[in-house]
Amino acid sequence: METTLYIVRHCEAQGNLKRIFQGLTDLDITEAGQKQLEKLSQRFSGIKIDAVYSSPLLRAQKTALAIAEPKGLKVIEDQGFIELNGGVIEGMSFADIFTKYPKIEDDWLNNPQNFCAPNGESMRQVYERIWLTVLKIAQQNKGKTVAVATHGGAIRNLICRITKGSIEKLNDVGWSENTAVSKLVFDNDFNVKAEFINDISHLPSGFISVAAMMEVE
Repeated sequence: METTLYIVRHCEAQGNLKRIFQGLTDLDITEAGQKQLEKLSQRFSGIKIDAVYSSPLLRAQKTALAIAEPKGLKVIEDQGFIELNGGVIEGMSFADIFTKYPKIEDDWLNNPQNFCAPNGESMRQVYERIWLTVLKIAQQNKGKTVAVATHGGAIRNLICRITKGSIEKLNDVGWSENTAVSKLVFDNDFNVKAEFINDISHLPSGFISVAAMMEVE
């Protein structure tokens, strides 16, 4: 009996547009983001979904609702799907962060596995947290199909674990686009394989806002 999780990155939010470190900063979605959600909803219209989970942040919540509402489902919040806490750099522009904190710039770009802003969450903590949360949801929904709306940083760590097996290879994993979908399939013993990763076939070219490798979303 297989268990399927669709992992969806949230739509474009104001922080993406303004090139800031969103992290836990709870900004609303953009007009382009709303258009992305319309396409995402259409993509899932023919897919049977048993439950929809989301990070508690607004940009993920609205993404989850685009999948859940047409199916008459409620969105279940789970703190484990939240984005990385950026601590002192929350809400700052990347330009300002890299000027003020050169060590953070170096880790973010060259050694992301070692990233940890003062008063924030470490990348290694996110790597463990997102996997344990995904595994928990799979076990709680054995034999079902579930959709999850979460964040770019969390997804990058999850895909790294599944495809590379070590956080030390995090820089070998790219960032996902807004509303990109990954399909994870678990067997009876909850071994997981990725059927596809970061697919944006539902988005026309005009709806895509390219995610730079420096952003957390």
